[in-house]
Amino acid sequence: MSAIRLTLGGYQGPASVHTRAGHVFGEALAAELGDAVDFKFDANIVERGQKAADLLSMVEAGEIDACYFSSSYLAGRVPELGIFDQHFVVPDRVKAYAILDGSLGARLAEFVEANTGYVALDYWDNGFRHISTGRHAIRQPEDCRGLKIRTLANEDHKRVFRALGFEPRAIDVRDLPAAVIDGTIDAQENPLTNIYNFNIHKTHRYITLTRHLLGVAIVLFNKDHVASWPAEFRAGVERSLRKATIAQRRFADDDDRICTEKLIADGTEIIELDDRQREAFVAATKDEVAATRAGFEADLVALFDENLSRA
Repeated sequence: MSAIRLTLGGYQGPASVHTRAGHVFGEALAAELGDAVDFKFDANIVERGQKAADLLSMVEAGEIDACYFSSSYLAGRVPELGIFDQHFVVPDRVKAYAILDGSLGARLAEFVEANTGYVALDYWDNGFRHISTGRHAIRQPEDCRGLKIRTLANEDHKRVFRALGFEPRAIDVRDLPAAVIDGTIDAQENPLTNIYNFNIHKTHRYITLTRHLLGVAIVLFNKDHVASWPAEFRAGVERSLRKATIAQRRFADDDDRICTEKLIADGTEIIELDDRQREAFVAATKDEVAATRAGFEADLVALFDENLSRA
């Protein structure tokens, strides 16, 4: 039997924790499936001038087999994914992974498959998100007032940042570095790995460690392609992806420490909020977070809380 081709697409450079995990996935596939798989990793489509979000249409159309992408971009089509977008609710990675790897993660994968052309086979760590700015240090919600902030294209996110006083603007990852440099935006929010690897800190010299959200990147596969795979092949892909996921999450955790050291060495001011300061951000956004939760079925919220409490 001829090898089954499997192409994974990405949108970040070689230092990215996602790109590194993509290579781990390829190595694991080779070990698991040998000559039965022909794996290709198109690591960064942005280098060719494409938008990162093009990956979603490429996978759904079957042009490539898989990609990783922020769950927030699919929340319009799969509203249940918005359950992740509860700012300031998930305090650490241990609890986040308990949610992703538990019954809630499995239930959300069912919603993805039922409402899109994708199969969600795993969840990657898209990093704790923090706020950077070039104007002044942010230590309290009042410091956010009137600043134009780049956010993900997600209405729940925009509502939360409006509550803090920001003026949110959705900008594709491809265009983010230029928007920072030319002043189209005054602030942005991203994991430290993105802030450093996209050189955002060269312009935004202040980073406030808000830890307001742990981003989730879903590893999405074309549904029809997966359905065509023999059972043994799919099992090998899933085992390989789990190995890549474990590595990716380790990379993400390590990268926070490494990036903090590099950012400080480059002269960036890192602002760590104390409990009182953080509580001011929680209080300013709690109504919008409650509105996000109210938009979900009670059993889904209960499943989220149950998985969270078990960690």
